[in-house]
Amino acid sequence: MTISSSESKTSRRHWQALAGWFLICFMAAAFGSLFIPGQWYASLNKPAWNPPNWIFGPVWTLLYVMMALAAWLVWRRGGWAAQKYPLGWFLIQLALNAAWTPLFFGLKNPSLAFGEILLLWLAIAATLVSFRRVDKAAAWLLAPYLAWVSFAALLNLTLLRLNR
Repeated sequence: MTISSSESKTSRRHWQALAGWFLICFMAAAFGSLFIPGQWYASLNKPAWNPPNWIFGPVWTLLYVMMALAAWLVWRRGGWAAQKYPLGWFLIQLALNAAWTPLFFGLKNPSLAFGEILLLWLAIAATLVSFRRVDKAAAWLLAPYLAWVSFAALLNLTLLRLNR
């Protein structure tokens, strides 16, 4: 069995798109990493169920991998032309994702960050619903992300209340 030139180009295009989605997702992660928790965060009163700091890096890395795969699966169903609505939601939620860290850690403003994380949660939910209409596996890949952001929103609210 031989692979035609057009099949080879399509395959290469799909792999390049996958790499592109990884790049987009990890650019958002890299932006967030510019705002480290630091002494201000260390001095906050925290609930007993606050995760240890070392857990956030591995969890977010896995979530960004899953997000990139989900976006790629949707993109494969016709590209931007066919999937502008779900992929548009994806980019909106990714921008909101990138914005939370500078609001919380950069500005040291848990109130503003909490309002923003609620918008992020809604955008992730809209993305998940729109992805589900295109590719169920893509939607399932976003489910842990929505769960983690739900947990993060609760933690953000708790930190806000404990540190008024």
